[in-house]
Amino acid sequence: MHIFAYLLGLLTIINILLALAIVFLERRDASVTWAWLLVLVFIPVAGFVIYLLFGRKLSGKIFTWDTKSRLGVKKQVQAQLRAIEEDTFVYEQEAVKEYKDLAYMHLRNDDAILTQGNEVELFTDGQKKFHALLHDLSQAKDHIHLLYYIVRSDKLGERLADVLIKKAQEGVKVRFLYDDMGSRSIKKSYVRKLVKAGVEIEAFFPSFIPKINLKLNHRNHRKLAIIDGKVGYIGGFNIGDEYLGYDKKFGYWRDTHLRITGEAVRAMQTRFILDWNQASRHDIEYEDRYYLSEPTGNIGVQIVSSGPDSEWEQIKHGYIKMILSAKKYVYIQTPYFIPDESLADAVKIAVLSGVDVRIMIPNKPDHPFVYWATYSNAGDLINAGAKVYIYQNGFLHAKTIVVDDKISSVGTANIDVRSFRLNFEVNAFLYDENTAGVLKEKFEEDILLSTELSHTLYQQRSNWIRFKESLSRLISPIL
Repeated sequence: MHIFAYLLGLLTIINILLALAIVFLERRDASVTWAWLLVLVFIPVAGFVIYLLFGRKLSGKIFTWDTKSRLGVKKQVQAQLRAIEEDTFVYEQEAVKEYKDLAYMHLRNDDAILTQGNEVELFTDGQKKFHALLHDLSQAKDHIHLLYYIVRSDKLGERLADVLIKKAQEGVKVRFLYDDMGSRSIKKSYVRKLVKAGVEIEAFFPSFIPKINLKLNHRNHRKLAIIDGKVGYIGGFNIGDEYLGYDKKFGYWRDTHLRITGEAVRAMQTRFILDWNQASRHDIEYEDRYYLSEPTGNIGVQIVSSGPDSEWEQIKHGYIKMILSAKKYVYIQTPYFIPDESLADAVKIAVLSGVDVRIMIPNKPDHPFVYWATYSNAGDLINAGAKVYIYQNGFLHAKTIVVDDKISSVGTANIDVRSFRLNFEVNAFLYDENTAGVLKEKFEEDILLSTELSHTLYQQRSNWIRFKESLSRLISPIL
């Protein structure tokens, strides 16, 4: 008995010392470090295992991204930077010119080429989005490129598979990339069926040991579809029946997704190819056939990516820049609102400057700790003067920001540490009054389906809810 106690104590000490060494050797925010220390100290041994699965920072050495120089991206970026600096850039949209500092930042941050010849169609309903997507897929003549975080082999998944199999048998090149963790419920028979038909399918950061994945903390949360290099989809909908509103727990699924034609599809294609070549042993060559999109409109779009491989938190920087540029209003929809100090301060500065800041969050939790941390952070903004709305008509999964009827962002990045630092994300930043107007109108329609979380109502919450908020907020840096 004494030997067992001695060994347990020794193991605990070694566990804590090793964990402390690892945590402090990895440069990260103090709040994240302290959150992990709580886990490691109060959950010895098991805490170290949790840290290995969820807490380690990825080494840049594991990435084999193709260089953007090879694609000629750097050359285009430098040309656009010079044109903006020398005031020779030709602005096709007044919104692009007015917010050229945002565009300039994305060029420097992420090599995000500024495209202006685009048309955009917006979807907030899963039925309509997938009807359009499946139709576009059925019209493919050369290639189909799909990247989704969650793919389920349910009814919607089978409808998608039927289209992909048919197109592959017609000679269309079909490539399908999914995240191994997000799509962990996908059936092997589903994958085998696609492969047998000629579909190339790959998992991002796959687990080679069943149920154990040491890259669990870093997932590819992006959702992209590119058809023939001419049509692109980007936004929040994954592949599964719940996104059509068939889940009894969540009910109607309120999300935002874009269908884009025009020059921005080239940037979406590049993002897919970079991710595919990271995950696959069958690299895609950068052929002209993949870059056939031509100008179709006059909407300004930048496709901005971020992830644990990034030098900067590009999408977060974009959110902050948008919020601080606001003169009239900022409308935000997000399923999770767990901002770090920099973004929270940006929102408070906007509110205290007289900007009408409104934030909409869901009334149903898909992750309890995240849900209560979201409520806690929302309470801070209510105290500062922001308006917070709780969406009641199902589950709100949209990740959108719209500012002053001019600029907007739609994509995959939530407002939390996971999206900003840990997951691979992609957003479209749009410079267009019409698109901003539609997003504003959708937000105002959703207000009619929401309840305002007033200061009085928030203060009336029970002690049990206050406890859950405090606990969730304490560990929020590692959620």
